[in-house]
Amino acid sequence: MSKQFDVIVIGGGPGGYIAAIRAAQLGFNVACIDEWKNEKGGPAPGGTCTNVGCIPSKALLQSSEHFEHANKHFADHGITATGVKMDVAKMIARKDTVVKQNNDGILYLLKKNKVSFFHGRGSFVKAAEGGYEIKVAGAAEETLTGKQIIIATGSNARALPGTPFDEELVLSNDGALRVGAVPKKLGLIGSGVIGLEMGSVWRRLGAEVTILEGLPTFLGAVDEQIAKEAKKAFDKQGLKIELGVKVGEIKTGKKGVSIAYTNAKGEAQSLDVDKLIVSIGRVPNTIGLNTEAVGLQLDERGAIVVDADCKTNLPGVWAVGDVVRGPMLAHKAEEEGVAVAERIAGQHGHVNFNTIPWVIYTSPEIAWVGRTEQQLKADGVKYKAGSFPFLANGRARALGDTTGMVKMLADAETDEILGVHIVGPQASELISEAVVAMEFKASSEDIARICHAHPSLSEATKEAALAVDKRTLNF
Repeated sequence: MSKQFDVIVIGGGPGGYIAAIRAAQLGFNVACIDEWKNEKGGPAPGGTCTNVGCIPSKALLQSSEHFEHANKHFADHGITATGVKMDVAKMIARKDTVVKQNNDGILYLLKKNKVSFFHGRGSFVKAAEGGYEIKVAGAAEETLTGKQIIIATGSNARALPGTPFDEELVLSNDGALRVGAVPKKLGLIGSGVIGLEMGSVWRRLGAEVTILEGLPTFLGAVDEQIAKEAKKAFDKQGLKIELGVKVGEIKTGKKGVSIAYTNAKGEAQSLDVDKLIVSIGRVPNTIGLNTEAVGLQLDERGAIVVDADCKTNLPGVWAVGDVVRGPMLAHKAEEEGVAVAERIAGQHGHVNFNTIPWVIYTSPEIAWVGRTEQQLKADGVKYKAGSFPFLANGRARALGDTTGMVKMLADAETDEILGVHIVGPQASELISEAVVAMEFKASSEDIARICHAHPSLSEATKEAALAVDKRTLNF
């Protein structure tokens, strides 16, 4: 006999488990289905973010940053460190521990909030009276019936045509997080978030890293001034980034991977590497959902079609996160998950795409929210710009990291903040002030008049706000 639920969530990543917990908090009888497995075959909820994305990559970035500091920067502080070595196996083991802690934490939260968890792959069977019948294909097959269905099945790494991932030589983000030894030469195709973060990890540990990017500009989605500043820092670090390339034949063999390509000048080139990471984007994951059984509409990309409220074409069926339109970001999925749960309860869930922050966790970190200067110019918006370098920030000097700047863009007439862009230390944390300010439609003067702790990196945000109106305190 089918088990009955008010809400069934398919997918236990950031969008899914958050939606399930919020729905349960609002008084619904909730089930969450997730198929991720740990190395022992047990449940590992958290989706791509927890298992092969945000969390493990940050663990490796932290470990590799410690290693680089010990080798290159401790001496500046009067610390002598000799014979520093990296135990890659232990680094990977620590990363795995961090992942498991997050998996277990999610399972605990689901249980605490009385969400029924089912380990397996969820798929539609048919529309049922008052809802939908969902099959769970796991160790034991089960059938559930739900009045409301929330799909949060995430995304998968996009492979190059004709070059599938083998996770040994040609790696997705999954394989890139499981490399067992530092490769002498590492190639990456794509200079997006994954490419830059993984390239940074292995470059710090001693790999010779080359990134091949098809676009003629570096980080085209980032404010141009910020992207140029970041590129200078990466070039100085030894990351080799080639722009405007066209990748041709890729061959794998006992010696590694050989990539044929043409450079921006149209000249034929070749690159031989021990391993190749492909990070050319992600595709919505609807594999095995059996969408045709109920007539769920997909677009030409394979994403589930939703309206502004995340409603699909089917009554009582919703979708959130990477499997729908919009940025493929864990925190965007979380916001949509909460909003959908609240909408099911008759409340007014809130998601503002204009104030979703973006972060690249390299060193320097890159973070931004709102529109870029090039977007404002293209849209014909009259604006004012102000910036302040970390080179003139006392806390940054004390940290020994003065790379980068804070840049603020405000409406020329109303002074409302339209965008904030940061490249430099702890940008991932600093951007939150801008997000809060923009959500409340603050002006640059509001930020300029707020008391910031001294010395702090956030003073650079205050100074950028002051610079919008050509003022400065020059801390």
